[in-house]
Amino acid sequence: MFVRTFVRQRGISRTLLKSIKFNGGDIRVNDEPVRVTRKLTQGDELVVKLPPEPGNDRIVPSFEPLAILFESEHFLVVNKPAGIASVPSHLYPDDTLVNRVKGYLVTTHAANQTTHIVTRLDRETSGVVIFAKHHFAHTVLDTQLKQHRLKKMYIALAKGRFKNRHGAINQPIGRQPGSFVKRMVRTDGKAALTEYWVVKQMRATTLLKLRLHTGRTHQIRVHLTALGHPLVGDFLYGQQTDPFIHRQALHCASVTFYDPFAATTVTCYAPLPSDLARAVTFESRQPGQPLSAVTMANKN
Repeated sequence: MFVRTFVRQRGISRTLLKSIKFNGGDIRVNDEPVRVTRKLTQGDELVVKLPPEPGNDRIVPSFEPLAILFESEHFLVVNKPAGIASVPSHLYPDDTLVNRVKGYLVTTHAANQTTHIVTRLDRETSGVVIFAKHHFAHTVLDTQLKQHRLKKMYIALAKGRFKNRHGAINQPIGRQPGSFVKRMVRTDGKAALTEYWVVKQMRATTLLKLRLHTGRTHQIRVHLTALGHPLVGDFLYGQQTDPFIHRQALHCASVTFYDPFAATTVTCYAPLPSDLARAVTFESRQPGQPLSAVTMANKN
């Protein structure tokens, strides 16, 4: 097998191969530099040295707290709090999750201080977010995302009671006319698939576990709204009525991916945030139980 074929099968893209060749990387077989047209035989040792990555000076490091769930030489998994954007924009230029990860890389004197965000969450959604520490690691996980092998599980509190304990929402999503932000189910949209399981039925709401099989903007929020069950606290697609949670009641609880460098499967869990836990407790209260009793229970 050619070197080129071998490394492509292991996730090194054409773009990265080109960068290795022209930007200071190296490919060696049995400690001798080779071209990608070299043929490998049984027993050969292939070593690929990645090129150095230039830092992105446009990303301002933020030294605000960062909750790390998992870290290795290749990956960094963090727990994003609600209210923090995933990536910088003109509205949030210097204290997003990307800025905080950049600050962490600077503080720890990481060899590569370029941030590679793999998964993203809406600003008001909390939970697990994955970063890659170099271009190759990012390519590996991006491939797993496209092949639906990277598994993301969510916990959500939705309005109403569900008829089925398990179901799949397979409806295309596109932009809502007249809005740059909102999405909607529409026949000419992009394919989107959300799977759900009922965890607990309450009087007026349902606690759900969901898996994203695709990654459309606002996918869970749009799909549940189309089903007639908008998320509790979702001001964009429903109403803000819950006294305990002032955002959409959505949390990325776990992410599972394959780490090819360690040849192991990694699963990271983010604990339920306090505002969502309070909302669930409130919805679970007994009929006629005063709000003060629920508040006291949460304090204890």
